[in-house]
Amino acid sequence: MTGPPAERLDRRTAAAIVELLGRERLMTLACRRADGWPHATTVGYLNQGLDLYFIVARSSHKFANLHADPRAAAAIRTTTTRGDPVGVSMTGRVDEVLDPAVVQRLNLLVAERYPQVHVYCPSANAVAVMHFRPVAISVNCLTHGRSEVQTFRLEADDLVAAGSPPP
Repeated sequence: MTGPPAERLDRRTAAAIVELLGRERLMTLACRRADGWPHATTVGYLNQGLDLYFIVARSSHKFANLHADPRAAAAIRTTTTRGDPVGVSMTGRVDEVLDPAVVQRLNLLVAERYPQVHVYCPSANAVAVMHFRPVAISVNCLTHGRSEVQTFRLEADDLVAAGSPPP
């Protein structure tokens, strides 16, 4: 990250970000392709605190790219009730969730959070559950027609305080 040093995330801002993440369903995820160019796609996600979970096909470029270089960026945009656009962008690391108990817990959270969604469950190992753990978050909002961005650095205790599972 370049620019001024990032502030440490405070509880009030963390709660607002977690609320935004819980309201939305889609994020743009960017990772680095094998040739060095960026690869950005839109994926559905589930948050637990500030941590994001998503599914990718094991045969996808995204899966291969994230295994080669786990650094990624995520961007989520919403609109507040006042109509002011609000966005969150995060940089972090992605790893595959391999613990069956964690996958089962995530499946229960998806069913609880989105009861109207009929979950598609591919057979065997066609998909991988991925975990995005942020290291920095930038919050962007429009105030009186001007864009304002504030960047926060994250440490393990910030993530746990915001409801993310311990590392």
